[in-house]
Amino acid sequence: MTLWKKVTASALAVGLITSSAGMNAGAAGKAPSVTRGEFVKSLISGLDVSLGNGSTVTFKDVDKSLAPYVEKAVELGLVNGLSASEFGTNNTLRREQAFAIAARGIDTQKSYPVSNLKQFKDVNHMSHSLLPDMAKGVGIGLLLGYADHTVKPQRVVSPGEMRSIVQRFLKEYSPSQANTSVALRIMGTSDIHTNIMAYDYYKDMPSNSLGLAKTATLIKNARKENPNNLLVDNGDLIQGTPLGSYKAIVPTGKLKDGEEHPSVKVLELLGYDAATAGNHEFNYGLDYLDEVLDDVDYEYVNANVKKASTGENYFKPYTVMTKKMKDSKGNEVSVKVGITGIVPPDILKWDKSHLEGKVTVQDSVDAVEAVIPKMKAEGADVILVLSHSGMGDAVHTDGEEDVTYLLTKVEGVDAIVTGHAHAVFPGAYKDLPGVDTENGTINGVPVVMPGKFGSHLGVIDLTLAKKGSKWNVTNSHAEVRAIVKEDASDVDASVVEAVKAAHEGTLAYVREAVGTITSDIHSYFALVQDDPSIQIVTDAQKQYVEGKIAGTEYADLPVLSAGAPFKAGTRGDAEYFTFVPKGEIAIKNVADLYLYDNTLAALVVTGADVKEWLEMSAGQFNQIDPTATGEQSLINTDFRTYNFDVIDGVTYKIDVTQPAKYDVDGNVVNEDASRITDLMYDGKPIDLTQKFVVATNNYRANGKFPGVRNKSAVIMYPDENRQAVVDYIAGRTIDPSADGNWSFATLPASASVVFESSPSAKAFVPVTGNIAYVGEGTDGFAKYSLK
Repeated sequence: MTLWKKVTASALAVGLITSSAGMNAGAAGKAPSVTRGEFVKSLISGLDVSLGNGSTVTFKDVDKSLAPYVEKAVELGLVNGLSASEFGTNNTLRREQAFAIAARGIDTQKSYPVSNLKQFKDVNHMSHSLLPDMAKGVGIGLLLGYADHTVKPQRVVSPGEMRSIVQRFLKEYSPSQANTSVALRIMGTSDIHTNIMAYDYYKDMPSNSLGLAKTATLIKNARKENPNNLLVDNGDLIQGTPLGSYKAIVPTGKLKDGEEHPSVKVLELLGYDAATAGNHEFNYGLDYLDEVLDDVDYEYVNANVKKASTGENYFKPYTVMTKKMKDSKGNEVSVKVGITGIVPPDILKWDKSHLEGKVTVQDSVDAVEAVIPKMKAEGADVILVLSHSGMGDAVHTDGEEDVTYLLTKVEGVDAIVTGHAHAVFPGAYKDLPGVDTENGTINGVPVVMPGKFGSHLGVIDLTLAKKGSKWNVTNSHAEVRAIVKEDASDVDASVVEAVKAAHEGTLAYVREAVGTITSDIHSYFALVQDDPSIQIVTDAQKQYVEGKIAGTEYADLPVLSAGAPFKAGTRGDAEYFTFVPKGEIAIKNVADLYLYDNTLAALVVTGADVKEWLEMSAGQFNQIDPTATGEQSLINTDFRTYNFDVIDGVTYKIDVTQPAKYDVDGNVVNEDASRITDLMYDGKPIDLTQKFVVATNNYRANGKFPGVRNKSAVIMYPDENRQAVVDYIAGRTIDPSADGNWSFATLPASASVVFESSPSAKAFVPVTGNIAYVGEGTDGFAKYSLK
């Protein structure tokens, strides 16, 4: 039991002043009794607490004069109503009720068994629902009983007994505790993707638009504003830039046993309290991830990844940490924060080669619902969920990727740090029901999604008030704070120093020369025309797979190759495009062409599968109405550009006046739709029954993309797609040009079709062609027309 300071004599006196005129005298000859209303008023009067106006009280039997006292008693967790509308104000108070109410208000650090009550002869006369509170009353010395070893639980309380119970209560209850609050700040990052330095490794130059070294300044400033804080990371931390590749796969830089990963080192330096796994944490396999996590000194939690062999959690499913904080009166208090995390179950297909047979992944919502009672049982006052998941919607489908919106409806969740989608909230998702962008809440729960690459810091401020022995959230506000993009003044020198060796090693790695290109390569127009940035990748993949299948059963099958524009300005970043200047090409440039650490794969599919594969890719575009006269936006921004596969080796057209056959998740939405026309192989209409080998990556091979679903064989290779590009270019001079194997079917002459790309693309608009600059677009993009 926590022994709090005693109340002042004057405060105690207030609590003990009870006029007999205010008590129920009862029938003639009977001792006066006390009502529930009178007891609650006396109990609250003895505390040094400020009262409200009683406006939150909804009990119909509580009048205006009593309402402020009942309101405060309910707030402090001392009492509940008999029902939603009835408090029982005039009900005669019995001894067991009085002691139970008083016991609830005493904060203890341990529980007391009901067996404590066996010492009383009349224990069987006690109400079953009050037994835990009565046992607590005995354990803390509040309930002593009579000399005959009875409690007389059903006897009515007299005014004298009420004064005695109130006096005992006040000796243990700290009046300061009832009138204080705690301001708790939660800070969160997500999707750092090894962007620690304020440096763009692809352009090989400093960048003011990214880097945890810049976010660190936001963190330190936010801490100064409120010392009651905790700091968390929401995953996708160890992969994403050449620095991540350097520490995972490059022999000269690969992480050694006992060595701290640069990302881990920085999180420790900045004092992170907890982190969770993102889907890209699994890209290098479980052994590598285990090695990374060997050295963390912060909590690492995930509730839905399980060991395939035993069903046990692969990671620690949650943590309940006790944080020492200062309350509003400057006193030190303890707040228990429960933290858990989830990752999309789709990691099983995205990294199938690493995870199959080793782990299973539980539905994210089910996993969170399962651990909340456990955190509550361990005393958690606040529940924080690290949701490495996109926002999603209100419909729950088992095993779905994006569930953050659903998690706001899970009982017990007090705050969420989300990510995965690389968007910013508050900011995006304004049209979802229950979204309050001003306060940063969704269905009343504060949520932050802090962008990508360290661009933002999520800040959630919670106000906690004491209710009995628990702190409860009474108010919240969430916001995101952006790094300073105008200059480098906010770069944290300690972070720079901590990763200096890894940064310099990465620079040496990415500057290694590979070959030469005769013209610039960029992805500014990769969504609207066949593009060299994709062509060079598909050519390299085709060369690799042809070499691998030579002499095998697949040697006589035609080889096609699928590639996509990974950097095409999506997710609100007008500069997120590939750009490789002509001249000497280095590994940094190849990494700009092929962003991810995928490995090569080959699929055996039919001509019919190739068509469905392309029908899915054609979902990148909105449907164009031939009869409309106003501007029509071509690009479907909900469709991820890494799913816009161009398949080289065949020729085809895309008719965007037709509806898309598949939605962004590959579900059929228009069964009879056909956007892919004039699909040809070797100059002839493709034979839908002919077999092809398609060179691609492990991500696509392990997925359920239309066309891929029906593969008759899959061959996985250990080599990276990026390395295949390096080998293709090595020692050569390449003339990067697209072969024009796909184009749009003729667009309606009357339609005004527009799309957005980087303002920098204006300088690369072909002098002769069907693209024209229109003017400024949205969010820093520029608008272009297509004819």
